[in-house]
Parts: sequence; structure tokens; C-alpha cells
Amino acid sequence: MVKGTTNIPLSILNLLSAENLNKSYNERVLFNQLTIGLNQGDKVALIGSNGAGKSTLMRILAGGEPADNGVVSIRKGIKVCYLSQAPTFGDGVTVGQAIFDNAGPVAQAVVAYEKALLDAERTDLDAEVTSNALSAALEKLDELQGWDFETRAHEVLGRLHIHDLDALCDELSGGQRKRVALAQMVLSEPDLVLLDEPTNHLDLQAIEWLENYLSTAATTMLLVTHDRYFLDRVCNTVMELENQQLYSYKGNYAYFLEKKAEREQILASEVAKAKNLYTKELDWIRRQPKARGTKARYRVEAFEDVKSKAHTNLKKDSLMLDVKTSRQGNKILEIEKASIALGGNVLLDKFSYVFKKGDRIGIIGPNGVGKSTFLNLITGRLQPDSGTMDPGQTTKMGYYRQEDDTLNPENRLIDEVRLIAEYISLSNGEQITISKLLERFLFAPKTQYSLIGKLSGGERRRVQLLKILAAAPNFLILDEPTNDLDIDTLNVLEDFLEGYGGTLVVVSHDRYFMDRLVDHLFVFEGNGHIRDFGGNYTDYRTWLSDGGAEQDEKSDAKPAAKTNAKSSAKDNMVSVPQQPKPTATNTSTAKRKLSYKEQQELQQLDEKIPALEAEKVRITNQMNSGDMPHNELAAAAKTLEQIAEQLDELGMRWLELSE
Repeated sequence: MVKGTTNIPLSILNLLSAENLNKSYNERVLFNQLTIGLNQGDKVALIGSNGAGKSTLMRILAGGEPADNGVVSIRKGIKVCYLSQAPTFGDGVTVGQAIFDNAGPVAQAVVAYEKALLDAERTDLDAEVTSNALSAALEKLDELQGWDFETRAHEVLGRLHIHDLDALCDELSGGQRKRVALAQMVLSEPDLVLLDEPTNHLDLQAIEWLENYLSTAATTMLLVTHDRYFLDRVCNTVMELENQQLYSYKGNYAYFLEKKAEREQILASEVAKAKNLYTKELDWIRRQPKARGTKARYRVEAFEDVKSKAHTNLKKDSLMLDVKTSRQGNKILEIEKASIALGGNVLLDKFSYVFKKGDRIGIIGPNGVGKSTFLNLITGRLQPDSGTMDPGQTTKMGYYRQEDDTLNPENRLIDEVRLIAEYISLSNGEQITISKLLERFLFAPKTQYSLIGKLSGGERRRVQLLKILAAAPNFLILDEPTNDLDIDTLNVLEDFLEGYGGTLVVVSHDRYFMDRLVDHLFVFEGNGHIRDFGGNYTDYRTWLSDGGAEQDEKSDAKPAAKTNAKSSAKDNMVSVPQQPKPTATNTSTAKRKLSYKEQQELQQLDEKIPALEAEKVRITNQMNSGDMPHNELAAAAKTLEQIAEQLDELGMRWLELSE
């Protein structure tokens, strides 16, 4: 049973408490006898694996779904706001109504003032009527002292890129509805907020603004997030939902990892002791007559506790990513002076770039500046208005899309994946069945026959990732790969991508993910301009804070002769723009310093190339000696050919880095 708003006898500072919550779906138990409490000022992160029941628990606490058993109590007189992963609004509700209707009389006065201002500028309305309406709106705003709210509302709407208050909410995209709901939450100034993945669909600037707001606001909050930077900077408590129980840790994410490891070690020790004791007690139980005396009853009850502890399942399933990557030739993808405009907006303006092996590129920029369009261009889904996109013959792309419509909800999971192949090759050459591959992706044999439409959002994302990787791409494009994936899965994905031998392009709002995997960025700045920045996202933010953009503006204002010289340089295609301080142009031939990873790679090449040359000489001398058996000559010749090809590739890479 879930109660509505009521008094809480626990503490004067307690805003929400839930006791003995149970929730199951058919045979699947999400949590059992779960208890949680939120005190004023708590900023709690709720984490757990996909399917553990995080979103279900949030809905129960918000009153949107009943628990099977248990009580939820919320302190009287407080304002509570719940932000789901996919917010919905009523039919015909405008953006302005959704944001301001429940924000109080001050918000209504601001809306009336904004409307009066717009009406006063119209020539088709009576001037005297609009003037009187504007005067009345000003008086009301003065009376309520609402100017601070008006300024704040403008800031919030601007930060979240909300401009059309008359647009209908049911015509907005999922990301746009998420931003409307966030604006509604911030401007309503709630005492308690429940946020389910608040950073999904937000660009990096909006995330950093929201992060700053939540970390400084006096609001009490419980949020579900996979964004580790966001979690660390906003929350002071981490709660993990695992094995139907809730574990709480006072501290940030790093502290949680440390204490969780300690808890698991203690639990493993307790289970080992319980197993030894269980063996002895089981022998005692079997030797006793069925009609036991009263004195032995306590020992029988203790035996049940020991039995339960001894049978605790310590096995933790983890995602295993180990699939083969197709061979990649020297030519990967060459873009020359590509331009495209959609709906009158220039999204790409004479952009040139030559992708090469080992490229690990992150793409960032505000929503709507052309990031998704760029991905559609390089995958061939769109063609540029001018310029060329020339992929290599061996380039095999895998495109992990933010919103994938390729999964058939009517297919069973195993049949959907079998559309690729019956057997999949691993990196070591071993071949496994689709069923075994699904088990590595945490889909138990029973789950493999579930319909795609019945899977959770995180499970569908895993299926999408599995299908793409099983096709063995050597050019991997990930568009918001972190959405709907739990932190443990993200860690495994990051480990896999760190060792990925192909070309990698990532669009993500997850700063930790970007910092770990990319070594340079394409920064979409609008009007078709793309800045190629040498470094990861944290490097870029540091560069911005050091005034890098302002220095570029000053350099752009130099005499025209120098500007023209730069323009002529831009007409040449380059493999990797080499520049210590990036400019706002699309491409550049200026040099930049090698990143740490590139320095390590160059050092390894200095060791690999001489070793291969020595091996080439050894095999050649052996073949020319005349002592080699005839049946071994063909194998030696093939090995020599492979070494020569490898030396060509390594030599080209050495030249690129050394230049």
C-alpha cells in the first residue's frame, strides 16, 4: 500500500520515508522489504544495474505506481516534483502553460507581462487597449515583486534552449519535452525533487548549468543517473539497488566504490564462515529426532539463518565484449569541402578531413547545430550539397544511433540477432553461437526468447550494441551511447573501446566517457563552423577558461592579407590538423604538439619497425641459403609479404606522427 501526503513521525527534517516496500513483476522480484528515507538537504544518487528497479522505485515514491506492499509517506506542506525519463503533458498544452501554470501567481504575472509586451508591438491590435494591458501587467508585476523571477525565467529558458512558449508539448521531441520539464521543475522551486536520468538529451552546456544549479540549490533530491561527473559534483550520498536490497553510502562516487568493495569482502568472509557452520548444523539437524525438545528450538531457528547466509549468491554477472574487428586498409574516409544546409540553416560549410587509423574523435556542440546530420553524412545516409565523401573500400561502419528503429518489437530476441549470422567470431578467432553471445551480453537463456517489445530501455540498447559489434565494424560511430546503460555496463564498454583497433567517433554528453576515450574533438559552433581541437573535453574546457576563444577572435581581426593566407591554407585537405591552439576554422595545416597517447605510440613504433626489419632480413637470408625445405618456402614467402605490408603501414604512421 502506498499512502499519499501525510505527517511523518520520524523526524522534523524528514521529507520522505518509505518502509518495507515490495515490488514484483510476475516471477521477477525487484526489491523486498526495502526502506528508504530522505532528510532535508540530502542529495542522493540512486544507482544499480539495468532492470534492478530504479525507475520503478522512483515512480512508487512519486505516487505514480503502487508497491505490492509497504508505505510511502511525504511530509505535509512541501512541494514535490518528479521528472521521469520521458515526461508527458496533457493534450493541447503549450510550452508556456506547462512551465508556468503551476509556478504560482508571480509566474502568471510574468507570463501576462510578456504577452502584453508582444501585443504592444503588434500593429493589428488597438493601441490603447494594448497600452492599458501593458500598464496593468507592469503594476501587477511590481505589486508581486516579480522582476527577479522574470530575470530568472529568462535565464532558465535560455540555458535550456526553450524559445517558443506557444509550441504544443505533444509535438516536441523527447529531448525537447525533457527540457520543458526541467524548466518547470527549476522555476517551481520544489522542496523535494525526484529525477530519473535528468542529463539525457541535454547538451554539455545545459548539463553543466543544471549541475551547478542542483549542487548549490537548497533542494532535497533523489536522482537516478549514469553520469559519473554529475553524480560526483552534485550528490553527497550514493544508494545502490542490488539483489533486491538498498545499500547507502555517505559520500561521493569514489567513496562509494571504496566502501562497496569493503562490504563485498566482508560479505564473502561471512558467507564462507556460514557455509562451514551450515555443514556442521546440517549434520546435527539430520541426527536429531523429529520431535525436538523446547531447549533445542533456538538452535533450529538459528540454523535457518545460517542456511540463508550460506546460500547467498555472490556471483556477479558482467557484460563481456570481445568480438572481431574487420581488417582496415590505409584509406578510411576522405571528406573534401563538404557543405550541407537543411531548412535554410547551414550545418556544414566546406569541411575537409581525412580519417586515419586510430582516430578517436569526440563530437560536441549545442543541440541543433548539425551533429546528427554530420553522422548521417559520414555513414552515407545523407549526401552533401557540395563537396565529396569518399570512403575506403575496406571501411565497414557500425552506427550506434541515439534512437534506433531497426529493432523489430515483434521479433524474439534471439531471432533478431540471428538476422546477422548464426555464429560470431571473437577477437582470438574462436567462433561462438548467437545464444552464447547473448549470454555474454547478460541475456539469460530464458530471456533470449522474450519479445523485443517487452525488454527494458537498457536491455534494448544492449541488443542494439550487440548487433552492431557482431557485424565486426572497423569504423565505429556512437551517438549518445551512454543513455539507458548502467554504470557497470559503461565501464565494460569503455574498457572494450580503449582497446578497439578501428576508427572511433563519439557523440556524447557524458564527460567522463569522452575524457577516457577521445584524444581530439570536433566542436560544432554553429553556422557550419567546426573547430578541430587537440585534446579531450576537460582539455577543451580548460582552454576555454584560459581565454582561448577570445584569443581566436583577436587573431581573426588581424589584417586581411594574413586572413587570406589562412584561407588559402584551408583549401588543402589534411589528415590530422596539427595545432597547439585550435582556431574556429574548419581545417588547418598548422602543427600541434603530440598528445600523450601519440607520444607513446611513436615510441612503440621506434621499437617495432627495427624489429620487423631485422625479422625481414632473417627470413630473406634463410630463403636465399638454399637450406630451407621446399614445403616451408611458400609459408616463408607469405610471412615475408605480410611483414612488408605491415612495415608500409607502420612507416606511414611513423611519418605522420614525426611530422
